[in-house]
Amino acid sequence: MFDQPAPEQAPARGCPFIDAAAEFPDPESAVHSCAREQKLRMVQLVAALVTDMGCRQPVALAEQLVTLADGAASRAMVLGDADHGRHARAAAEVLLKHALPDPN
Repeated sequence: MFDQPAPEQAPARGCPFIDAAAEFPDPESAVHSCAREQKLRMVQLVAALVTDMGCRQPVALAEQLVTLADGAASRAMVLGDADHGRHARAAAEVLLKHALPDPN
Protein backbone atom coordinates (compact mmCIF):
# COMPACT_ATOMS: atom_id res chain seq x y z
CA MET A 1 0.00 0.00 0.00
CA PHE A 2 2.89 2.36 0.60
CA ASP A 3 5.66 1.17 -1.73
CA GLN A 4 7.20 3.49 -4.28
CA PRO A 5 6.09 2.58 -7.81
CA ALA A 6 8.60 0.99 -10.16
CA PRO A 7 10.72 3.55 -12.09
CA GLU A 8 9.18 2.55 -15.43
CA GLN A 9 5.66 3.42 -14.20
CA ALA A 10 4.00 6.74 -14.90
CA PRO A 11 4.40 9.56 -12.35
CA ALA A 12 2.27 9.43 -9.21
CA ARG A 13 -1.24 10.62 -10.01
CA GLY A 14 -2.95 10.03 -6.68
CA CYS A 15 -6.02 7.86 -6.27
CA PRO A 16 -8.25 7.59 -9.33
CA PHE A 17 -11.30 6.95 -7.14
CA ILE A 18 -10.75 10.15 -5.15
CA ASP A 19 -10.26 11.99 -8.44
CA ALA A 20 -13.50 10.52 -9.82
CA ALA A 21 -15.48 11.38 -6.69
CA ALA A 22 -14.15 14.94 -6.82
CA GLU A 23 -15.13 15.30 -10.48
CA PHE A 24 -18.61 13.88 -9.78
CA PRO A 25 -19.44 15.18 -6.28
CA ASP A 26 -23.13 14.22 -6.37
CA PRO A 27 -23.25 11.14 -4.10
CA GLU A 28 -26.11 9.78 -6.23
CA SER A 29 -24.09 9.81 -9.48
CA ALA A 30 -22.95 6.46 -10.83
CA VAL A 31 -19.30 7.57 -10.88
CA HIS A 32 -19.33 8.79 -7.29
CA SER A 33 -21.16 5.64 -6.20
CA CYS A 34 -18.57 3.44 -7.91
CA ALA A 35 -15.72 5.37 -6.25
CA ARG A 36 -17.39 4.99 -2.85
CA GLU A 37 -17.88 1.25 -3.38
CA GLN A 38 -14.21 0.81 -4.28
CA LYS A 39 -13.13 2.72 -1.16
CA LEU A 40 -15.40 0.55 1.01
CA ARG A 41 -14.11 -2.59 -0.70
CA MET A 42 -10.52 -1.60 0.10
CA VAL A 43 -11.40 -1.31 3.80
CA GLN A 44 -12.98 -4.78 3.66
CA LEU A 45 -9.89 -6.27 2.03
CA VAL A 46 -7.50 -4.69 4.53
CA ALA A 47 -9.78 -5.66 7.44
CA ALA A 48 -9.67 -9.27 6.28
CA LEU A 49 -5.86 -9.17 6.14
CA VAL A 50 -5.42 -7.70 9.61
CA THR A 51 -8.03 -10.11 10.98
CA ASP A 52 -5.86 -12.95 9.69
CA MET A 53 -2.95 -11.32 11.50
CA GLY A 54 -4.85 -11.43 14.81
CA CYS A 55 -6.03 -7.82 15.10
CA ARG A 56 -8.70 -7.36 17.76
CA GLN A 57 -10.30 -4.32 16.04
CA PRO A 58 -9.75 -5.01 12.34
CA VAL A 59 -12.20 -2.51 10.86
CA ALA A 60 -10.80 0.40 12.88
CA LEU A 61 -7.24 -0.52 11.93
CA ALA A 62 -8.23 -1.01 8.28
CA GLU A 63 -9.82 2.46 8.20
CA GLN A 64 -6.64 3.96 9.65
CA LEU A 65 -4.40 2.16 7.16
CA VAL A 66 -6.44 3.05 4.07
CA THR A 67 -6.68 6.66 5.26
CA LEU A 68 -2.89 6.73 5.43
CA ALA A 69 -2.68 5.20 1.94
CA ASP A 70 -5.13 7.75 0.52
CA GLY A 71 -3.22 10.61 2.09
CA ALA A 72 0.10 9.28 0.84
CA ALA A 73 -1.24 8.90 -2.71
CA SER A 74 -2.62 12.44 -2.68
CA ARG A 75 0.55 13.98 -1.27
CA ALA A 76 2.75 12.01 -3.66
CA MET A 77 0.78 13.44 -6.57
CA VAL A 78 0.65 17.02 -5.32
CA LEU A 79 4.29 17.12 -4.20
CA GLY A 80 5.64 15.11 -7.15
CA ASP A 81 7.26 12.64 -4.77
CA ALA A 82 6.47 9.05 -5.74
CA ASP A 83 8.20 7.81 -2.58
CA HIS A 84 6.01 9.86 -0.25
CA GLY A 85 4.43 6.62 0.96
CA ARG A 86 7.46 6.07 3.16
CA HIS A 87 5.95 8.46 5.71
CA ALA A 88 2.63 6.63 5.71
CA ARG A 89 4.47 3.30 5.97
CA ALA A 90 6.25 4.50 9.13
CA ALA A 91 2.91 5.50 10.68
CA ALA A 92 1.32 2.21 9.58
CA GLU A 93 4.10 0.25 11.26
CA VAL A 94 3.34 2.01 14.56
CA LEU A 95 -0.38 1.29 14.18
CA LEU A 96 0.29 -2.36 13.40
CA LYS A 97 2.69 -2.73 16.32
CA HIS A 98 0.02 -1.53 18.74
CA ALA A 99 -2.95 -3.31 17.15
CA LEU A 100 -1.52 -6.79 16.62
CA PRO A 101 -0.65 -9.37 19.26
CA ASP A 102 2.98 -9.52 20.35
CA PRO A 103 4.63 -12.39 18.42
CA ASN A 104 6.77 -13.33 21.44
